Amino acid sequence: MVSDHKHFTENDRIFYSDGYLLVQSSIQQGFSNESLFAAIRSMYEAIDGLNDSIVDLAERQKIGVACHKGCHWCCHQAVYANSYELHFLSEQIKKSFSDEELAGLTERTETKYARTSELTEAEILKFKAPCPLLKNGACSIYAARPMACRIYLSTKLETCLEFYQHPENEDNFPALIDFPLRAGRMMNEGFRAALKEFGIETAEFRMEDGLRIVLKNNQPNF
Repeated sequence: MVSDHKHFTENDRIFYSDGYLLVQSSIQQGFSNESLFAAIRSMYEAIDGLNDSIVDLAERQKIGVACHKGCHWCCHQAVYANSYELHFLSEQIKKSFSDEELAGLTERTETKYARTSELTEAEILKFKAPCPLLKNGACSIYAARPMACRIYLSTKLETCLEFYQHPENEDNFPALIDFPLRAGRMMNEGFRAALKEFGIETAEFRMEDGLRIVLKNNQPNF
């Protein structure tokens, strides 16, 4: 399973295996939306626990982590999610949003999609506009946010502000902690690989693209 990936570090193999085994366990229980969602929750809980440990260690070493509720500069850039994450996200939205809130989210999604759908990939990397899920400076579905949002931990607020205010500055990037970025990506890679072995193809979408599909269709494709 993992041995074919010779470029992986030992930590890569561990996190890839964690994601892979979560899907395998889900399949063994009798694959369904419920078992898939349970596997996604377990994956998110694992990465959140890892992040908590990293933040605690950083604080003991006098390294500040700039991320906190109300700091939302990263929520204005392109955010990507896998189709199974969007499926999970849409179910949580439908359970917790009122009709009015859902209508507002749909409108914000369509507005951002209309703008970004006209841009090239290079332009999208520099384009800044709030995520449709951002409301009053915070994520409106925080507990169900995708992996990409969970693994984004910055140690310097000024680098995030510079990236937001001056995206044309190619010498600046947010000062992100690398370990959770790599861990989350590897878990998702293992998760996707196991789904593919089970015959389920997945895809990656920008948030506004994916939300537009799942909110309109109710039953998204993976």
